[in-house]
Parts: sequence; C-alpha cells; structure tokens
Amino acid sequence: MSDVPSELKYTNSHEWVRSEGSGIYCIGITEHAQELLGDMVFFELPALDDSLDAGDSCAVAESVKAATDVYAPLSGKVLAINDELEGLPELVNQDPYGDGWLWRVQVDDEAELDSLLNADQYQDLIFSESD
Repeated sequence: MSDVPSELKYTNSHEWVRSEGSGIYCIGITEHAQELLGDMVFFELPALDDSLDAGDSCAVAESVKAATDVYAPLSGKVLAINDELEGLPELVNQDPYGDGWLWRVQVDDEAELDSLLNADQYQDLIFSESD
C-alpha cells in the first residue's frame, strides 16, 4: 500500500498539498500516482508567477508508461517551481513527498482546502480504485 502522510491534503486526481505557512502551499503528486505512472522522465511545470485556478490542468508528468496532466489543487500564484526535476525527474519516484515536490503557490482562498481529502479519505480512494 502506498504511503499517505497524515499531515497532507489530497485530491481525487492524486496531487498532494502541504502547508508551508503564511498561505503558501507546496504541491506534488502522490506516491500512489508515481507508482501507477512508473519511472518519471519529464515534467512540464507551471511558470513562475502563473495564476492558477483550482482544478485547472497546469502541468504535465511524463513517464516511461504515459503522459498525464497534473491539476492545481488550489487557486493562487506560483511562487516557486522545482528546477531540480529538469535534470532529475526521478526525484518524484524516489521521494514524492520531499525532494520530488512540483511547485509552491500563494493561495487566494484557504477555504479551498475544505474541498480536499484528508489522509483517510485518500486511502479510501486508492482502495476503491484498486477494485
């Protein structure tokens, strides 16, 4: 079973969200997502200062198996992108909740967090998808 850290929030499309404080949130794809995708080979990330709307496709993750869209879990302005992934996309496979983060965003409305899944709800989602 995939690791699902309890301090994170999750989306139905397998992104995770971690508070960095002061309305800043770090975004990545879950361990479950990277397991399904396989070895990552490329990421197209949003640009710095992009304004994202929750639910919008804003990045692409490419693996040896497939390319898939990555969705913005929260609306806001992109403050940072993980430049390390340009040369080391496998960081997402090795450490999806640490060095494999994708971008950081200053959120517009923290109430959007209420629509995200907690760890137990995300575990249930993973379990239901494996049926």
